[in-house]
Amino acid sequence: MIEAIRGSREGKTVGVFSKDKFPGEYMKSWNDTITAEGLEKVDISAVVAYTMAVKEDGELGLMKKAAAITSEVYSKFFKERVMEIVDADEKVRHSKLAESVEKAIEEKKYLGGADPSTVEMCYPPIIQSGGNYSLKFSVVSDKNHMHFGAITCAMGIRYKSYCSNLVRTLMVDPSQEMQDNYNFLLQVEEELLKELKHGVKICEAYNAVLDYVKKEKPELVARLTKNLGFAMGIEFREGSLVLNAKNQYKLKKGMVLSISLGFSDLLNKDGKKEDQKYALFIGDTVQINEEEAATILTPVKKKIKNVGIFLKNDDEEDEEEDGDDAEELLGKGARSAALLADRTRNEMTAEEKRRAHQKELANHLNEEAKRRLTEQKGEQQIQKARKSNVSYKNISQMPREKDIRDMKIFIDKKYETVVMPVFGIPTPFHIATIKNISMSVEGDYTYLRINFYVPGSSLGRQEGNIFPNPDATFVKEITYRASNLKAPGDTSVPSTNLQNAFRIIKEVQKRYKTREAEEKEKEGIVKQDSLVINLNRSNPKLKDLYIRPNIAQKRMQGSLEAHTNGFRFTSVRGDKVDILYNNIKHAIFQPCDGEMIIVLHFHLKNAIMFGKRRHTDVQFYTEVGEITTDLGKHQHMHDRDDLYAEQMEREMRHKLKSAFKNFIEKVETLTKEELEFEVPFRDLGFQGAPYRSTCLLQPTSSSLVNVTEWPPFVVTLDEVELVHFERVQFHLKNFDVVIVYKDYNKKVTMINAVPVNSLDPIKEWLNSCDIKYTEGVQSLNWTKIMKTIVDDPEGFFEQGGWSFLDPESEGSGGEEDSESEMEDETFNPSADEEEEEEEDSDEDYSSETEDSDYSASLGSEEESGKDWDELEEEARKADRESHYEDEDTSNRKRKVRSAAPPSKKKRRS
Repeated sequence: MIEAIRGSREGKTVGVFSKDKFPGEYMKSWNDTITAEGLEKVDISAVVAYTMAVKEDGELGLMKKAAAITSEVYSKFFKERVMEIVDADEKVRHSKLAESVEKAIEEKKYLGGADPSTVEMCYPPIIQSGGNYSLKFSVVSDKNHMHFGAITCAMGIRYKSYCSNLVRTLMVDPSQEMQDNYNFLLQVEEELLKELKHGVKICEAYNAVLDYVKKEKPELVARLTKNLGFAMGIEFREGSLVLNAKNQYKLKKGMVLSISLGFSDLLNKDGKKEDQKYALFIGDTVQINEEEAATILTPVKKKIKNVGIFLKNDDEEDEEEDGDDAEELLGKGARSAALLADRTRNEMTAEEKRRAHQKELANHLNEEAKRRLTEQKGEQQIQKARKSNVSYKNISQMPREKDIRDMKIFIDKKYETVVMPVFGIPTPFHIATIKNISMSVEGDYTYLRINFYVPGSSLGRQEGNIFPNPDATFVKEITYRASNLKAPGDTSVPSTNLQNAFRIIKEVQKRYKTREAEEKEKEGIVKQDSLVINLNRSNPKLKDLYIRPNIAQKRMQGSLEAHTNGFRFTSVRGDKVDILYNNIKHAIFQPCDGEMIIVLHFHLKNAIMFGKRRHTDVQFYTEVGEITTDLGKHQHMHDRDDLYAEQMEREMRHKLKSAFKNFIEKVETLTKEELEFEVPFRDLGFQGAPYRSTCLLQPTSSSLVNVTEWPPFVVTLDEVELVHFERVQFHLKNFDVVIVYKDYNKKVTMINAVPVNSLDPIKEWLNSCDIKYTEGVQSLNWTKIMKTIVDDPEGFFEQGGWSFLDPESEGSGGEEDSESEMEDETFNPSADEEEEEEEDSDEDYSSETEDSDYSASLGSEEESGKDWDELEEEARKADRESHYEDEDTSNRKRKVRSAAPPSKKKRRS
């Protein structure tokens, strides 16, 4: 070996790892030989570490898994445990809490499906609070009790020998200054992530962050940690790749760093004695990219709303201080009794508090609505003029076909026009003017009847008046007749022209209506930005998903991938649907707990087009287990196959839930939490029927949703003006919920058949969301109410506004009186009422006669049948012919029939 060393290069130096000391006789003799030969020892630790710092794809996968496990343990165990401790006011030592974290990694439920034997801690968890802080990873959790101020936690988990690291600070009732300092620390981390790119010197990145702190908050420069992290791999801390002001090494793509930065020795003037001194410490495991900012591999949320634990307001603080004094005087038993009594008092006054809050909301609601409508006054709605369908702009465009000269019906497909002979003149009618056509064969003739749109005919709810000159003379219908008999010398039967015209008009009409429907769908579509494709293979991606609504008639699987500014769904057929982040109003994740599908639902700000239709709601889902059950199976309930299938389904649910959660966390990290997924609160859910079927409606932080049934139901709470409960009566099991929007032109939303036992929970939820609610026993005509408000908003609010819905308001008292008077009238029948009944019955009778007259006078609409007199005459003739006519009987019948109407008239007079 010495000869080989002599023969390489100049043979004067040997590379060694100076910090590593290896015991044993062999190593001692080897070191003695090198010294005897006069070879110079050179430390190559830093160079080898720099070379090994760039990780291969397999290594990156292991480190990402390690980071995910660390995030799971922190979120599901440590954070929850701290919340329990704070909530129960427990006294727990830092060291005991650290030990419980170490034990937690032995439980599979916290490891995201990893084998516990492959997981271990990089170092014992470091938990600090109560003014004693050391922002290093070489310290140990002390035996002091945890104080409810700033609680720092650092933990690193190793998976299959590869390390990860995570640092967070939880704050209990932080002061505004603490919150400001913490938000600034988050900004400093953002700056650091922007600087950590391929080819950047470590010292330059450090200095850039230092300059940022000097510029924004120079008083915190001295408080900043001396280094901002280090490279990580199998070694937890590479000493040669520390992020400080002296390191000249350049960062390379594929390196994984543990960044950790904080402010120490900060003062909280408002805190207690042990909490006056505090520190803020955050850190993540990050991966270096080519040109983009470093990617965070530990996507645990760290905004103030995620790490702040807010317990009480000023009033509650006073109550708690009194409680503390009582504890000192009377002991723990007396304190628990006082708390129980306090809780009972609160429960008794909960309804009163709710009513007081609702009264405040009612006053604010009317003022806000009046102000909003005043601002909107003067803004006139611009109605889009309907395009006029003109067949030919000038006579030169009129076709010169033989059928037109021969006075036959001709259909011009190019201009979508039917040319018909009218009084011997070829007259063009655009296909849009034709309402419907019908063809019938009677004897030797074929009839073609064409009905046109005219003023007064039904055009549909939203059509309005499409006639530019409604006072003109209109043709309502035209009927053509042609013979079915072939005349001598004719090449074809005359009725062939009508048959062809009928078929072609139907085709052109169908094509025109389809095109119009597509154009109508496209109306109001806001043009979206183009999707910026991220070619990085590590994009968050979910496979084997279905999309609703379907792209084609048959549902198809595909994959959903997150890119720079939006999602792209690609079906197996190659269809693409793009959803941009800035167009998403609500992103909802519906887990598979108690459901047969797991869903990602996007409620959009502006509709998008796919499948030739516009859609505001798009969702991606996958089925969990069997949606249908084979009832033909007669198997034992403890059958081994069934138990195995249930176990497999449980595992599948857990696996899918983990995959979807991982995808969501990556997307939120990618968008820097600008896009946040909401998870419905199942505990607050209630049954209701917003459409035809009953479903479970669940609140989220900003909406009320049901996304498992189709069509989906999504109501944005910020758009809700008030909620009214209808049919709230003791003897009814259900009631209805009416949601009125701040935009009074928008149709109200009705939720029917809500169980009455859900009333109080719904009230409590609405009250907590600062939404005004009212209730009543009647069902109201909301179309008429909203029209009245929109027509005269000033008058509506002068008369008390929405207070007419509130049973406790003055305005509704009079209304209730009038209602009771109406009820009294209803239950005390009088002679006047009998007369009214007679009038009603006469009106019914007259309307029946009018209807019969109308049906008899249809004329051209449909063939009318024979009336009773004609049928009677025919019967008499038949009787005379058979000599069996009974004159007395027939006369009696005629007398009865002719006498019936006069008796009716007599009653009317």
